[in-house]
Amino acid sequence: MRDGIRLYLRYVSMSLRSQLQYPASFLMLVVGNLAITGIEFLTIWALFSRFGSLGEWSLPEVALFYGMVHMAFAISEAAARGFDILHRQVRSGDFDRILLRPRSTALQVMGLEFQLLRVGRFAQGLVVLRWGLTSLKMSITFAELLLIVAAIIGGGLLFSGLFVLQATLSFWSVDSLEVVNLTTYGGVETAQAPISIYRGYFRSFFTWVIPLATINYFPLMAILDHADPLGIPHWLSWLSPLAGLVFFVLCLQVWNFGVRHYHSTGS
Repeated sequence: MRDGIRLYLRYVSMSLRSQLQYPASFLMLVVGNLAITGIEFLTIWALFSRFGSLGEWSLPEVALFYGMVHMAFAISEAAARGFDILHRQVRSGDFDRILLRPRSTALQVMGLEFQLLRVGRFAQGLVVLRWGLTSLKMSITFAELLLIVAAIIGGGLLFSGLFVLQATLSFWSVDSLEVVNLTTYGGVETAQAPISIYRGYFRSFFTWVIPLATINYFPLMAILDHADPLGIPHWLSWLSPLAGLVFFVLCLQVWNFGVRHYHSTGS
C-alpha cells in the first residue's frame, strides 16, 4: 500500500512538472477553466433574478449545492483523469504494457495524467460555497465543517468511480462511451440543484443507483435550517459521505473484472 501511494505521488510529480514547463500557458488554462465554470453560475444567478426562487430554495442555498458538487468534481477530474483517457491506451495497445508491470493497474491508469488546471473549477466552487454560507449568515460548527469536507471528498470518490466505470467499458467498446457522460458531467448538472426538485423516479436513480444525493443534499440537510420534503433521517445525513467511498470500491471491483476479461486489441 505504501509503495503504491509512493508510486502514485511520483506519477503526480512528473505530471505537474510537465504542466508547469510553460507557466503562462498553464495560468491561461486555469483562468479559462475558472471562467467557464464561473459563467455556469451566472446562468443560475440569472434564473433566480428572473423567478426569485427554485421552488422553496433560495439562491444562497442552491449556491451551497453548486459549490460542493463542483469542488468534488474538480478533485475527480484532476486525480482520476487517467481513466477518462484510457480508451486511447486500449485502442493503441499501450494498455498491454501496463499489464506487464508488477503494480496495480488502477493505480497506474490513475497516474497517467494529473490535471492541476482543475484548480480553477475547485477555486470557483469554493468561492460560491463561501458566498452561500455568508449570505445565509450561517455559523458552522467544527463538526459541520468536517461533514462538508467529508461530503466533498466522498463526491470526488463517487465521480472517480464513474470515470472507472467508463474506462472499464472501453475494454469491450475500444472507445469512450459518451452515454456514460450522462452520469458524470450530466451528474454535475443534476447535483447543482437540490435533488428534491426532481421527480420521484429521477430522485431514486440518483440516490440508490448513482448516489449523487449523498454528496451534497443529504449532508446539507443536516446543516441547513430548511424543511426536508424527503424526510431523510438525521443520522443518515451524517453518514451519507461514506456512500462515495463504497461506490468507488464497488467500481474498482468492476474494473478488476474488466481487466481479467481483457483480451488486448491485437495491434
